[in-house]
Parts: sequence; C-alpha cells; structure tokens
Amino acid sequence: MKNWIFFAIAALFSPGLQAADAAAILQWAQRVELSVPVSGVVQSVNVQVGEQVRKGQVLLSLDGVIYQARVAESRAAIIRLAAELDEAKRDFERVQELHARTVVATAELDQSRLRLIRAEALLAEAKASLRQQQKMLDDTVVKAPFDAVAIARQAEPGMSVAAGLQPQILLVLAKSGEMLARLHLPATQIGKMKLGQALAVETGGKSYAGKIKVLGLEPVVIKDETTYQLDVVFPCKEQLRAGAAAVVKLP
Repeated sequence: MKNWIFFAIAALFSPGLQAADAAAILQWAQRVELSVPVSGVVQSVNVQVGEQVRKGQVLLSLDGVIYQARVAESRAAIIRLAAELDEAKRDFERVQELHARTVVATAELDQSRLRLIRAEALLAEAKASLRQQQKMLDDTVVKAPFDAVAIARQAEPGMSVAAGLQPQILLVLAKSGEMLARLHLPATQIGKMKLGQALAVETGGKSYAGKIKVLGLEPVVIKDETTYQLDVVFPCKEQLRAGAAAVVKLP
C-alpha cells in the first residue's frame, strides 16, 4: 500500500499533469481470496495465474472420498429410520384403536405415542445430518464466484489443507472486465464530487469512461497534506494490472 501512495505523491507533483488531471493508481475493482472450510488433501487445481475463469467454473477440489462416505451413511440411516417411523405409525394406530375399544390401557397408548414421537425425531435428526454432510462434501470443491482472472495460486495437488479459525488462502481472484483508479484529493476538491459521477480515466494510452464508486470520509495524510480517498470504477475489455499509473480527468 505504501508503494502506490509514494508513487501517487510523485505523480501528483509531476509537471506533465494538467490542472484538471489527478494522478491515480489502478486497483482491482473486486478481489477475493478463496479457501475451503473443510480439511482434506488437494486433489486438483484447474487454474493458472493470469488465466481467465467463468462464474461457476471448478477451480480446485479436495479428495472427497471421506465426505462421500459420510453422505452415503446418512442416506442409509434415513432409509432405516423412515421404515422404523412407518412401523411406529402403524403400531400407534393399532394401539389407538384398541384403546378406543378399551382393550388396552392408557399407559400403553402413551408409550406407543412416545415411540412414534421418538421415531419422528430420529428421522428429522438424520435428515439434518445429511444436509450437513452434503454441505461439507460440496465445500470440497471451489468454484469461481464471478467471471475473473486468477492473480495468485497457493495450492498444489497433494497439499494438505486444515480447516481452522484462520483458513488457508488457496486462490486469489480479481473480477474481470472492471478496474478502479484510486487517488486522493483535498477536502476542497472531494467535497464537490458525488457518488456515481462520471469521470474519465486514462491509462496505457487509452481513455475509459468511469464513475465514482467511493468517496472517502476519513483523512489520509500525504506529504503533510490532508486528503481523502476517491475510487473511480471503469469497465475495460483488456487485462490491466493493479499498481499501474493512471490519470483521472477532474471536472
């Protein structure tokens, strides 16, 4: 972060900038670090740094054999408990009928009702367990949350991943087709800006139509001057790089 602030300071006082130009640094419009909430061994990594990926594309998967077995076990338990519930229902209906004919005592009817309630509860618990085990199995696969470019890969097949309070970062993605230019302005200038206001961004010899996404409210001191952060987001078809110099055309 310090590097681009120093760069911005130098660019701010560059004689090549016009009065209405403001030096900026390109940043990712959206950056996400991907991990997994379950433990396991990485089975495959299907993306390289710099590669474009589509939303929903499988990027990484853990060995899911154990989680698949747990799902199968939960499904088997549901089948068994569903059969036991049917039996408990039939028994309750039989005892209820006998009780109505005063053939059996109320205590026996109550016991049959409790067996039915217990069978219903056990089946509900098994279904909840299946949902939990299925979620853990699903979590062994990492998919792209949006169209993006891979900017970091920190996982390889065979690597062990341990779930914990601080998950391991396996992949880092940046949103495709969009960047933002970050700059800092004094209060007198930023006070005239509005969210969504259109501003042009120039970088790499090209001009892009952007709009203000962030108007900073907390001060940032640059070279003994109090400034405020301004982010201008803009669409771009080509792949730009974070940290590159840019110029924002101010009104």
